[in-house]
Amino acid sequence: MEVPPLVVDRGAPEPLAVQVASGLRDAAARGVLAAGARLPSTRELARLLGTSRTVTAAAYDQLLAEGWVAARRGVGTFVVGLPAAPAGAARPRRGGPSAPAPRPARTGGAASGGTGGEELGRAGGEGVVDLRAGAPCTEALDRAAWRRAWRAAGGRPPDALPDPRGDGAFRAAVAEHLLRHRGLPAEPDDVTATTGTSAAVAEVAALLPRGARVAVEDPGYRRSTGALRAAGLVPVPVPVDDDGLVVDAVPAGVAAVVCTPAHQFPTGGRLPVARRAQLVARARAEGFLVLEDDYDGELRYDVAPLPLLASLGPDVVVHLGTTSKTVSPTLGAGWLVAPEELRHRLLAARTEVGARPPRAGQRVLAELAASGDLARHLRRLRRELAARRALVVAAVEAAGHRARGGAAGAHVVVPLPSREEEEALVARARAASLAVGGLAESCLASDRAGVVVGWAAPRRSDLERGLDRLVTALRRT
Repeated sequence: MEVPPLVVDRGAPEPLAVQVASGLRDAAARGVLAAGARLPSTRELARLLGTSRTVTAAAYDQLLAEGWVAARRGVGTFVVGLPAAPAGAARPRRGGPSAPAPRPARTGGAASGGTGGEELGRAGGEGVVDLRAGAPCTEALDRAAWRRAWRAAGGRPPDALPDPRGDGAFRAAVAEHLLRHRGLPAEPDDVTATTGTSAAVAEVAALLPRGARVAVEDPGYRRSTGALRAAGLVPVPVPVDDDGLVVDAVPAGVAAVVCTPAHQFPTGGRLPVARRAQLVARARAEGFLVLEDDYDGELRYDVAPLPLLASLGPDVVVHLGTTSKTVSPTLGAGWLVAPEELRHRLLAARTEVGARPPRAGQRVLAELAASGDLARHLRRLRRELAARRALVVAAVEAAGHRARGGAAGAHVVVPLPSREEEEALVARARAASLAVGGLAESCLASDRAGVVVGWAAPRRSDLERGLDRLVTALRRT
């Protein structure tokens, strides 16, 4: 049994469980705790640290969710090893693999927003309940805070000169948000404003050589695939399993990998730390970029949000975020944190064609953050979406089916035995004034079947009404 070198500080602002988890995570990452080492039981560790067992159990739960440790029933908890980095691999803070000369950024073909299906539109007939994935829960948004932020943003003087990086206050707010909510240390100068993750994928894709192959998750987010094709790139489907992207299946010779590691879209898996480190190690060794679409990474209900790929490999990972799932696509505001060389090339491409994200929504987000309303909104949103998820899972199980996907985000997948069953269920739901998405919409080569059920878009009363219709439709499957 390995006794980890840990110190807890009861005077620190971080909760004790967070301190314990951070200490163990750091020890595992630095090799102080070797792969395969058995950790003390939660009771024993609590005795050693002088804390309650609740503290150590919460720390272990977090590390289990992140994949740093593995539990064996009746045996104990063991450290999971990380793949070794290639010999001589450089690990600069913000560098990147070499890439061809920049081409003008493409300004068409990809709308703002993030992963999840907002391109489907939300129009429907009278009484239609929309349970498709991709919309934010605007019911949870404090309208008074929303109005205050717009008024405050409007009180700032207009810009005299364009800045392709985005609004300075917005970039500072994003840097603080990433550190506080996603555990990614970044300076405001590391942050580049975008109009959403889809548009950011399109901008990065325009910097890659035309005809290059890019690995994408299958099933995965079809708008990212469309952005790659619009840039003259070749999407290569890579299978996913219950844990997300199968890194071993990523083919050699790709220029980039686009993935959703925190909450795989649409299957809901979360990429374990071992696979994350493996993907970063391959990116360094083979010279490709990893585009990390973190479309709803703030929305976790079981444990704290998972660590980012960008924190493991800032030299090869392009981190993409958006406000479309947490606040509203009205803002048209997202961000990108990329290796320095790629970031400079992207800004040069923007300057060449005069492209830049609108700054009005950026200013509103900055005001929401400065007032504390954004943090309050995220806390309220997590509570609301967690409660809605419980309703959805209960309804699916009451119909004799199972809901796939972790306790995160705002959608689950209900697997079905065939595409014919999928089409029939979607048609039955439509006839009952209920909108759900078919899994086939997200597949390239995969033949998986099922429906994707979201719960953020409708009002709570409409959600409950829609779930009654869903149960009826599922029971006939």
